Amino acid sequence: MNPKQRLNILRALILIGVIALTIYLVSIRDQVKQLGAYGYPGIFLVSILINATIIVPVPGVLLTSAMGAVFNPFWVAVAAGLGASIGELSGYLAGFSGQGVIENAKLYARLTTWMKKYGDITILVLAFIPNPAFDVAGMIAGVLRMNILKFLFYCAIGKILKMMIFAYTGSSIFNLFQ
Repeated sequence: MNPKQRLNILRALILIGVIALTIYLVSIRDQVKQLGAYGYPGIFLVSILINATIIVPVPGVLLTSAMGAVFNPFWVAVAAGLGASIGELSGYLAGFSGQGVIENAKLYARLTTWMKKYGDITILVLAFIPNPAFDVAGMIAGVLRMNILKFLFYCAIGKILKMMIFAYTGSSIFNLFQ
């Protein structure tokens, strides 16, 4: 078996694993939310699991809002944002595994140029805005083999800033009713 065949098998296995993880996490979403009772480490783990799903939106920001009312909103945002960025690696890996499918397409050259030019800011902005489109951006980053540390860095900044808004909103709403 040549190296290209091994790489294609690895890509297929990663894609199957990511799809299986998504299906599993959607099926146990109620149990996942209970991890938030374990404080900041629980929030971190829940965020990883919630964001590891691909395309299927699981409302992790609602958990962040609720936990922001219970714990220090700043640290809730940091734990949730870091966990979310690690969870987004599933989209990145799905894109990496699907690279062989589109690498010869005409669109591939255009996407490569665009992501190299605007990739950092695209990841940051889409990580900040609550939307399911981030999974697609993560996949494109994986397809284009964006540096994984760069991907995680900009993803973490965007996710932490987004989670701060939700954690402080949850805290403020809770304080209004005290």
